[in-house]
Amino acid sequence: MFSEIIAHICNYITLTEEDVRELTDTLQIKEVNKKEHLLKAGEVCCNNYFIIKGCFRLYLITDKGAEQIVQFGIENWWITDYVSLKSGKPSEFYLQATEDAQVVVLNKAIEEELFAKIPQLERYFRLVLERAYSAQLIRIHYIFNLTGEEQYKIFNGEFPEFVQRVPQYMLASFLGITPESLSRLRAKKD
Repeated sequence: MFSEIIAHICNYITLTEEDVRELTDTLQIKEVNKKEHLLKAGEVCCNNYFIIKGCFRLYLITDKGAEQIVQFGIENWWITDYVSLKSGKPSEFYLQATEDAQVVVLNKAIEEELFAKIPQLERYFRLVLERAYSAQLIRIHYIFNLTGEEQYKIFNGEFPEFVQRVPQYMLASFLGITPESLSRLRAKKD
């Protein structure tokens, strides 16, 4: 049941059998329905989620009332609002399943207990966050320096699974273009 997260952690650090037992005894699995929110704006985020199955989007509502997707997450990725999780302040974001999903739930308080019992977990999360931060910097670079078409080509090349799994309007929101523009780009490609 926890094989995916244990394997993911072991890609970064070494776990003893006792560490694995501690994790499997402590962590929880949650089934999430399509369109179900794990977090809504105004709520304080208390959990980090490791995606076992499914796809999620992290988005905000702009001043004009439009949804702006800032992140997607799929299998073997972590997803949360780290600002709210670490600060204890209400979130500005919504975290929603775009398809039926299953996640491992890591509560903030439990995380600290696990760090005390399995100190190398802090290294694991540091390495995961370094990769995530690097990916966000690249995304910011793309937003400011590339056209929608260039962003789509790169995104489609690096993450073709998203292009097939998420509705076109969500992909357009993530890329910062209109669904109509995305439709033209996809038609041009074919």
